[in-house]
Amino acid sequence: MPPIAAPGGIFVECDLTPAQFTRITDMLYEHAGIRMREGKEGLVRARLAKRLRKLGLSNFSAYLSFVQSEPGRAEFAEMIDALTTNKTSFLREVSHFDYLRDQVLPDLRGPVRIWSAGCSTGEEPYTLAMLVNEAMGADTPRRVKILATDISHRVLGQAKAGRYPAETMADVPSSWLQKYWTQKTDDSGREVSDAGPALRTLVQFAKLNLMEHWPMQGPFDAILCRNVMIYFGKATQQTLVERYWALLRPGGHLFVGHSESLTGLTHRFRYVQPAVYVK
Repeated sequence: MPPIAAPGGIFVECDLTPAQFTRITDMLYEHAGIRMREGKEGLVRARLAKRLRKLGLSNFSAYLSFVQSEPGRAEFAEMIDALTTNKTSFLREVSHFDYLRDQVLPDLRGPVRIWSAGCSTGEEPYTLAMLVNEAMGADTPRRVKILATDISHRVLGQAKAGRYPAETMADVPSSWLQKYWTQKTDDSGREVSDAGPALRTLVQFAKLNLMEHWPMQGPFDAILCRNVMIYFGKATQQTLVERYWALLRPGGHLFVGHSESLTGLTHRFRYVQPAVYVK
């Protein structure tokens, strides 16, 4: 692969050796519990080459030396950030939201607490906020709190800003767009409206490494950890499922991604439908 020009005329040599790939993925696993499988070398190389260019480093050997040094502690966080950002969208895997609307929300009488674990750039928790507001109306701000967490400070910044390009919002119903979102002045997208039913009051964003201490208290009525556990090994998945069980109220629901399941894990959840489980 040819080198890529970096600022200041420095060239980044984008060859990533097997040993370097192993070291990077080992650090990712040790810090975040995420196992980057073989075959992801191209993804790692592409995402981290941007960091090399920004730092003016010419190769991955220099980059690894830097992130493992005391001055490179902040860059270590940037590296984890770059490798853990995942694709998301509004109303992704819409059957889950249909199930929440039809089977879960109507039965909830007390304060409602929902956790979006691995919220990325915020599309999932904002979808939840619109959904519960439609279901509960004027009573929503008093009754509902949505916790949205992610390991990446960068994507959390995007989520808190609440601004999305038009193509990202293509699947959002037009009535929801008009009710909850403001058209940007340059017509390039929308941002969360501060008028009317304010979604920002329903969602609390926070940085959280799922491998570390969880400061929040249960119980939650629903936990959505979708398309996240697929990146973890079986032992880590087992631990997470046990911790989710402990934080859910009896009758609470766990939602995982449709590419995931609890098959092969020891758990006490009851299967409801694909990727939906109840305590």
